[in-house]
Amino acid sequence: MKALIQRVTSASVRVKGEVIGEISQGLLLFLGVEKGDDQQKADRLLEKITKYRVFTDQNDRMNLSLIDIQGELLVVSQFTLVADTQKGLRPSFSSAGLPDESRALYEYFIEQAAKLGLKIAAGCFGADMAVSLVNDGPVTFNLNV
Repeated sequence: MKALIQRVTSASVRVKGEVIGEISQGLLLFLGVEKGDDQQKADRLLEKITKYRVFTDQNDRMNLSLIDIQGELLVVSQFTLVADTQKGLRPSFSSAGLPDESRALYEYFIEQAAKLGLKIAAGCFGADMAVSLVNDGPVTFNLNV
């Protein structure tokens, strides 16, 4: 699984012009599922994301996690994160998980995140989405498990 997280002061996702998910302070997570990914990887990634220290403390140092600040999480599926861009001028998606398996793992990830007591919002798997955000920092990280 691959994740791109962005620290945000606000973010939202729209499908066909309608807001289907939005958050205030927290993390916007773009989530890519690869072949061979499973629930164990999803659990490890979720733990890393929620405990990753990207929020500033009273000394303006990145020492606080999403859990520490009781921030919000917006999860958006993005299969392009798993693209192979090493050769040529067109990305290859051969490493992307199969749609049904990826959807199930994406939904599992969201279910597990909701159990943490944080506000969770999500995009719509496989839909054409418009994502808006105010990146705080800017702070952006690629995470892999």
